[in-house]
Amino acid sequence: MTDPERQTEAPEIEDSALGPTVAEDDAPPSSYKSDLPGPLGMVDNAIARIEAILLAAGVLLMALNTVANVVGRFGFGQSIQATEEINRVLIILITFAGISYAARHGRHIRMTAFFDLLPPPPRKVLMIFIALFTAAVMFALAWYSWGYLTTSLSRGRVLPSLQIPVWWTVVWVPVGFFMTGLQYLLTAIKNMLEKDIYLSTNVLEGYSDESEQEV
Repeated sequence: MTDPERQTEAPEIEDSALGPTVAEDDAPPSSYKSDLPGPLGMVDNAIARIEAILLAAGVLLMALNTVANVVGRFGFGQSIQATEEINRVLIILITFAGISYAARHGRHIRMTAFFDLLPPPPRKVLMIFIALFTAAVMFALAWYSWGYLTTSLSRGRVLPSLQIPVWWTVVWVPVGFFMTGLQYLLTAIKNMLEKDIYLSTNVLEGYSDESEQEV
């Protein structure tokens, strides 16, 4: 009799106690909705959609480009000359659009062995410090990568096969760093204003297995 009772009680604890946290942390990226007020929220939502489209298109194009090159090489004895350059451009796009996307959805890897041992008030202070420090690092990297971009622009180099300027391929680097820094800065502000602890502007701290541990 006890086992069926536990099976029926577990969902109630998960839904009532930790439902909002788990739902936010495990929500699909397509359901993202900014908590920023007014026009800022609309801009944030638009940027989130653009990032999602760029990432999806980048991964798909990279896969198609690689498959087409393999088919051309082994099927027709002729590989696509620009395959390596195209994939290089797409990797840069996916990487630096991806870090902003992951920060927005609270998906970056976290090492929380010490963090989880703290009670909520010090944990919140530490989260604010982590977000501010990470934002500062991202803004610094955005500054230095902007310098690299302008240097590449002044040299006028082009890719051998695609014949496009090299600076086109790295333009997303400072943009990605800046957007990531902005996300972490907003996360710090969110934690200063709200009672709960946030991993990003709309993702609460929490793990989906916490409810199972409490049961």
